[in-house]
Amino acid sequence: MKKKIDQLILVEGRYDKAKLSSIVEASILELEGFRIFKDREKLAYIREAARRRGVIILTDSDAAGFQIRAFLKGAVPEGQLLQAYIPDRYGKERRKAAPGREGKLGVEGMPPEVLLEALERAGASAGQQTFGGLTRTDLYEDGLLGGAGSAQRRRALLERLGLPKRMSTSGLLEAINLLLTPQAYRALVEALNRERSHEGEHEHA
Repeated sequence: MKKKIDQLILVEGRYDKAKLSSIVEASILELEGFRIFKDREKLAYIREAARRRGVIILTDSDAAGFQIRAFLKGAVPEGQLLQAYIPDRYGKERRKAAPGREGKLGVEGMPPEVLLEALERAGASAGQQTFGGLTRTDLYEDGLLGGAGSAQRRRALLERLGLPKRMSTSGLLEAINLLLTPQAYRALVEALNRERSHEGEHEHA
């Protein structure tokens, strides 16, 4: 049975995410290596996720991994970013022809028990809430996509979440699934509906 974790877990790439997804039930976000340094949209919802639910960063134990850690430590308010470290173990992952530059195994090459121990030491909490599961269909049905006034409603939702108003629809969907439980999302949509109905009343007054 997979271990449930409340916090959002940040990993460097898709193979790390695939490995972690096989052993924990959690929201896992790929940083895409050094691309996170310039991805303002992703940084915005990492900060908001840190505020709302906490974030754990789990990178490789090489120089690149520590560079990414240092960057995120400076980008996220103190106390909202938990650090999970894997030990120095040497070898190569099965899919690779040769070891990495420093010869160390990364997150994807670690045994499950080592990754679980790293997350527990970092302070991962057992799943009290469930995040994710929302689709583009939900956005459409809730008036956030494809209909009259949908762009305005998306901007209002993004403002409530403390995110950039220019965020793409796919970025918004990913952010919602990382930041909100389905119940919290539903409450937010209902609040937007109430605001819209009040505005309509004022227009007809």
